[in-house]
Amino acid sequence: MKKFSTIALLFAIAFPALQALPAYAQEQKASPRSNKCAFLPDAPDKHVVVKGDTLWGISGKFLQNPWCWPEVWGMNRDEIRNPHWIYPNQIVYFDRTTGRLRLGSPVNGAGKSGTTHLTPQIRSESMDKDAISAIPANLIEPFLSQPLIIELDEMATAPRIVAAPEGRVTMSKSDKAYVRGDLQGGTSFQVFRPGVPLKDPETKAVIGYEAVFLGTMKLERTAKTPDGVDTFMVVSSKEEMAVGDRLKPTPPTPIFNYMPHAPEQAVNARVVSIYGGVNQAGQNSIVSINRGSDAGLDVGTVLGLSRYGQVIADRTDNKKMIRLPDELYGSLFVFRVFKNISYGLVMEVTDTVVVGDLAQSPE
Repeated sequence: MKKFSTIALLFAIAFPALQALPAYAQEQKASPRSNKCAFLPDAPDKHVVVKGDTLWGISGKFLQNPWCWPEVWGMNRDEIRNPHWIYPNQIVYFDRTTGRLRLGSPVNGAGKSGTTHLTPQIRSESMDKDAISAIPANLIEPFLSQPLIIELDEMATAPRIVAAPEGRVTMSKSDKAYVRGDLQGGTSFQVFRPGVPLKDPETKAVIGYEAVFLGTMKLERTAKTPDGVDTFMVVSSKEEMAVGDRLKPTPPTPIFNYMPHAPEQAVNARVVSIYGGVNQAGQNSIVSINRGSDAGLDVGTVLGLSRYGQVIADRTDNKKMIRLPDELYGSLFVFRVFKNISYGLVMEVTDTVVVGDLAQSPE
């Protein structure tokens, strides 16, 4: 698996000897599991973890909806403080008696008596390159630390490049740039260019701008007079920078805990755009939706993707207008959340995603 240095994917799992199940698991033990988290009728008894596996993929071998794995692993969101890793050669077992998945690995001599003994493999340090991830991590890595969305209030206040030495038009690595605006005490910045305005499919109002990431800058010298400018050095350059480009403070290295879960409140969102400017998206594509933290979304939220039901004339009843049901065709795994917009990875689709499609709480 590609080295994944920008994030640590933390997961809590249930081990064979669970003396005290977490609160979430206790609730599930006391009540029947929801149909949405049912096991496949032909689920195997076990799966040997191999390099390249993901938790989503492994769970898909057992569950009708792979995102339900926290429930069948007995996970609790609070357990991320005590992370556990899953490594190749460990074995995932389907405990049909309790309706749960268990993790372990055979100890020395296991199998000689026909019984396999299991021992937990626990590591709580930073992400080991051999540990498996929750989802295909390499697909979202570029989107975690670079600016994706510039919301309307940010656009108005972002510091901006106003000039370059010797009247230069563009700037690249190791060049100087002059900047005006409130740095708010920051010294390290990302440089972006406002891109395509994102419009809410429902209201048609602009809710943000997709940012074109240009590179990074570091403050060298602050302005000495009220009408002066701050001097920056270009540290890295993905594209050439120019007068008018904006600055955004470099965020801290993100550490995300990808525990998939349904939203805590009902969500009815629409697909705003497909990253890359294309018209349709498929498996493993990145899309944005018109709901964010203000609607209760957070990292790991899973939504169902549906095609909006058409309104057609009923030819059997004097062409009376009727609405067909929304057709569920896939899942969306939310991995980055802004105030009014979120980005998600398209998972397990049976149809193409188009702008305007529904992204709703799983049924």
